[in-house]
Amino acid sequence: MKKGFYTIMSAQFFSSLADNALFIAAVELLKPLDPSGAQRAALVPMFALFYVLLAPFVGAFADALPKGRVMFIANGIKVVGCLMMLVGVHPLLAFAVVGLGAAAYSPAKYGILTELLPPSQLVKANGWIEGLTIASIILGVVLGGQLIGPTLAPLLMGLGLPGIASAAEAAITAMVGLYVLAALFNLKIPRTEAPLRPMCGPLDLVTDFMQCNRRLWQDKLGQISLATTTLFWGVSGNLRYIVLAWAGAALGYTTTQASSLVGVVAIGTALGALVASWTMKLDRAVKVIPLGIALGLTVILLVGIRDVKLAAPFLTLLGALGGFLVVPMNALLQHRGHNLMGAGRSIAVQNFNEQACILVLGFLYVGLTGVGLHAFAAITAFGLLVAGVMELIRRWHLRNLRRHPHELERLLEIARCDDCH
Repeated sequence: MKKGFYTIMSAQFFSSLADNALFIAAVELLKPLDPSGAQRAALVPMFALFYVLLAPFVGAFADALPKGRVMFIANGIKVVGCLMMLVGVHPLLAFAVVGLGAAAYSPAKYGILTELLPPSQLVKANGWIEGLTIASIILGVVLGGQLIGPTLAPLLMGLGLPGIASAAEAAITAMVGLYVLAALFNLKIPRTEAPLRPMCGPLDLVTDFMQCNRRLWQDKLGQISLATTTLFWGVSGNLRYIVLAWAGAALGYTTTQASSLVGVVAIGTALGALVASWTMKLDRAVKVIPLGIALGLTVILLVGIRDVKLAAPFLTLLGALGGFLVVPMNALLQHRGHNLMGAGRSIAVQNFNEQACILVLGFLYVGLTGVGLHAFAAITAFGLLVAGVMELIRRWHLRNLRRHPHELERLLEIARCDDCH
């Protein structure tokens, strides 16, 4: 890997670490305002909101400036979101602003990989990025849980920082420091040789985005990888809160205790991601589709678990299936998007579809929670949805193989070649 890749990984680690710890702190901050739990469940779709609303603009923004500078600006927006929570703005609104920063950050974070590295290294690079991101999820949710817990919270509050009246607010203050550290790494990210593409007017950007979205959905490999990653992240994004709700219902866990189980899922995902990065090649990415069906069916089994000794290895397996599924499909999607429209725009299209799925499924879960649906029923519904849709995606790909064999072979040949576009 080129030297700049490790700087990108460091910046991503600390920014993602803060994102995930902040989520736990925001859940705790909402508890006094939210007896039913519906507002806490809404944190996930609120974080996704600007990914969807600003999708036509953030990709073009990432392609118009050096991507290290884009990531620096995005981390600054996340700091603003944290400060909003501390000055009394409603946590859902402030967390949406943090999501705005994340929406601007993502096209630059993934887009620079296709500019910096050849196709032959994309699966490996994605494996490392996803593995490190998931490591940051593990540490982030555990860190967030500990910062609001009975050991660290009194120490932070004892520092006498102005305006800090609760453990959640003290934890949020610590997140500001992590975002600043990530921003310092952003300043060291190298400028690639990829040409910058100036932004045009808003209407032109919307039209361009719609064309890019249509182009990726029409591509015979892009459509399959985009459908798979859209579904995976839509469910995975909401599963983070669902595991917290399940741990409270099945095990009687507090937020601090339940956050460790979210970390267990992330450990499994990291292991699956690393194994995929070692064993999979870009042109074989579609071979992992059946794992998506297995992932959905495995989720359903969670409702029968009441013992943490059984839950820990089960959640690790669940995460491993997801990690092995998403890394090669994500790399294939980045490769096709880069060839079709450029790195930043393709990642924005990917984010739009994935975050729209998170938004729809998240608000669906919020609505079901609001009418009294138990967490166990929600988990069963999510599992059946994943398995069923992944089976449809598998059949879609088989139909493409029958109807467009020569086109698929041409696209796979491009995936095997570092100098082909």
